[in-house]
Amino acid sequence: MANASRIEGKQMKQEMFLPDDYRPAEDEPFMNDRQIEYFRRKLLTWKGELMAGSRDTIEGLQDGTRNIPDVADRASEETDRALELRTRDRQRKLVAKIDAALRRIDEGEYGYCIVTGEPISLKRLDARPIATMSLEAQERHERREKVHRDD
Repeated sequence: MANASRIEGKQMKQEMFLPDDYRPAEDEPFMNDRQIEYFRRKLLTWKGELMAGSRDTIEGLQDGTRNIPDVADRASEETDRALELRTRDRQRKLVAKIDAALRRIDEGEYGYCIVTGEPISLKRLDARPIATMSLEAQERHERREKVHRDD
């Protein structure tokens, strides 16, 4: 029942006006309504672009099944298709991360490091809106990962 009222609240919430030139600034309260809306829109736009690219790839693969008699040309086309499929797989995983970031926005956890609980810098979030760790926590994580990988 609580979920239903939360969903109704979201649907009833009037769309916030956000100027086209708005950029989150350090001198405003962290993760205020304008910043949240800015990142929500950025994530949704990014997801829309990825999904459109996936549709184009699927259509291209369906249209591209033709018989190419030359072995070298066929091999080249197969290589191109494999590369395209790998790219789309990475993008599929990225869409899942975007969905997770949108869930964090809905849950009020977006913008805070999952390790330290500290705010993630606005510059980092603007560059990588799916970030879950502050730059410092991410660097520590990568150093630990590198040490274990070298073993």
